[in-house]
Amino acid sequence: MEKQKKLKSGGLPVLSIVAPCYNEEEALPISIEVLSKKIQELQNAKIISSKSFVLFVDDGSSDETWELIRKAAKDKKIRGLRLSANVGHQNALLAGLYQVVGHCDAVVSIDADLQDDVNAIDRMLNAYTKGAHVVLGVRGVRDGESDTLFKRLTAWLYYSLLNVMKVHATFNHADFRLLSAQALSNLAQFPERNLFLRALPRMLHRDIAIVKYVRAARVAGESKYPLSKMFALAWDGISSFSVLLLRFVTFLGVFISVSSLIAALFVLSSYFSGKTIPGWASITLPMYLLGGLMMLSMGIIGEYIAKIFVEVKSRPRFLIDDVLNME
Repeated sequence: MEKQKKLKSGGLPVLSIVAPCYNEEEALPISIEVLSKKIQELQNAKIISSKSFVLFVDDGSSDETWELIRKAAKDKKIRGLRLSANVGHQNALLAGLYQVVGHCDAVVSIDADLQDDVNAIDRMLNAYTKGAHVVLGVRGVRDGESDTLFKRLTAWLYYSLLNVMKVHATFNHADFRLLSAQALSNLAQFPERNLFLRALPRMLHRDIAIVKYVRAARVAGESKYPLSKMFALAWDGISSFSVLLLRFVTFLGVFISVSSLIAALFVLSSYFSGKTIPGWASITLPMYLLGGLMMLSMGIIGEYIAKIFVEVKSRPRFLIDDVLNME
């Protein structure tokens, strides 16, 4: 096969598993054991190369996360990347993905809390060997043990809103995915600071497969993604891939202008016919309405300008403090 000719070692693909971590000292010992076991299991089954590895990315943790990674890195299958400061889950994930460019034939990204099913990696690799360059892990079930009713409802509303905004994000897909070396190389060519990874797969390669799995509860510890960060990620997804809100402001302005013109004609007609409108409501209500709409419009435009401001500064998404077991 053409893909096999491009593999780095012995006819078997070199697999990298990238797992971002932030204050995961409770879950990390379990994650290290489970992911190491999975790598060894796939190696024994002659599915992946013996050079395959797991890369844990410490996103500026303040607990013993890095110390646990450092100790685990005595096993050459475990590698570590320590960032200089906390830069957020998405940037930490990008740091890990960029670090393995050129070191693997395929990379799987997975959260360190192991809510994503590690056994689904087998099916991802199967889809990869059949020609897929991007394999998306999609939650087949969102039950009450892994997600609350509120989280399931807001997730449904969010993906529906993305669809309305023409943002091509796969429903119930988060950050559990496999990328081939080619798709990973394509990802590295995106220079912008505000990358929304969940909407990028269709741009990285046309050969996409989906693997469904059941999302589990966290193995230990607490979620590092509070509601505020979820809303921030949601807004990043909409503003990074859609300009419909800006067009909405334009259409809103046109609608208000036309409505104001009609209202002005009505007022003039009433004035000349001697039927002036008494009271303050006809003055104050439109004033408050227009004032609110203007502030809303300025806020939306301001958010897009803020993104331009961030892009123009071109500051690095992350800075690396230490690396373990990487060439």
